Amino acid sequence: MVFWVPLMSWGLALALALLAVARAPRPLPPGFVADRLLRYLFLVPLGLMGLWAFLGHVFFAAEAARAIGWAPSPFQFEVGMANLGIGVAGVIAAFYGNWGFRLGVAVVASGFLGGAAVGHVVQIVETGNLAAGNAGPILYTDILTPLTLLVLLALTRHTARG
Repeated sequence: MVFWVPLMSWGLALALALLAVARAPRPLPPGFVADRLLRYLFLVPLGLMGLWAFLGHVFFAAEAARAIGWAPSPFQFEVGMANLGIGVAGVIAAFYGNWGFRLGVAVVASGFLGGAAVGHVVQIVETGNLAAGNAGPILYTDILTPLTLLVLLALTRHTARG
């Protein structure tokens, strides 16, 4: 499950964005495609994935630790709470299209997920930890999600509201 959920979240976000663009009246307004992609990236890979990680780290801590290749730790509760905040903010950013709010959420997500990606790489190099929750798709989405959000936000700066 830990292997597939990050991939499915990206697939769902892309499918929803494509569907929204396909169903939109023509001509499309400037920035519409990027806005819809932002919406669904905030909603699924950031928002719902954050809530999923919150549930895992807080309510299924032993299973989450095992999937990452760690021993259970009290720090998982703190990681879970950070995931909760980022997840809720991601869901809000999906439907509250204020550019400044979205940028703030993307910056916080970049710090947290980028730091998690560095931690994953350190674990791979130092301990050979190739567990699915450490070296699988989560490593790549920890980099891809915030990076893509920041790039899309930069591209939409002049067409965004707020």
